[in-house]
Amino acid sequence: MPSVPRQSPPPDEPPRRPEEDRRHMIRRRWITAIIIVLLIGVPAVYLAISAGQSRDSGRDKEAKYSATGLTAGWPSRVQRRIYEVPIPPKSGKVAYYETNNWRTSRLYVQFQTTEAGLAGFLKGIGESTDDLEPGKITINARDQRVVGWEFTGAGPWSGLTHKQSNPRPTQDVTVNTADPKRPMVYVVSRATP
Repeated sequence: MPSVPRQSPPPDEPPRRPEEDRRHMIRRRWITAIIIVLLIGVPAVYLAISAGQSRDSGRDKEAKYSATGLTAGWPSRVQRRIYEVPIPPKSGKVAYYETNNWRTSRLYVQFQTTEAGLAGFLKGIGESTDDLEPGKITINARDQRVVGWEFTGAGPWSGLTHKQSNPRPTQDVTVNTADPKRPMVYVVSRATP
């Protein structure tokens, strides 16, 4: 029988692929299944881990912010900037507490400073020591209860309220000058968005 030269298929027909054997088909299906599991499973596991971490973080924050009373230490720079509370350097007995709700946010701060530090703090909020009214407690009873302040000890006491238009904060400042060289300053700064 004479050999017939092979002819190429017409140009409009795609070349035929050889039949796939069973082993190759099973291998291809396994690879496809693994890829699908990786494409769906890895993001699902990532989301589950992230959700768990977020929930734990929320619990930590809830515990931190649901506690009443002051936290010893300095508020963050961001908090001091937002609430406009320029605590003087080298202040002692610094403590703070922040509350937030949909209507008003408050930063409660206390610190002990020097006469110059008090003057610098008041200048930083746009007031002066001459603006302090003797005998005046400007922090209301509600705000005192929130952090456990009691302004009944030895004085003299003085205070002022530095009002500003929203969204800038308004500060209520009460000062105890029982030790005139180391006055104790109490501030409630309210910000309304």
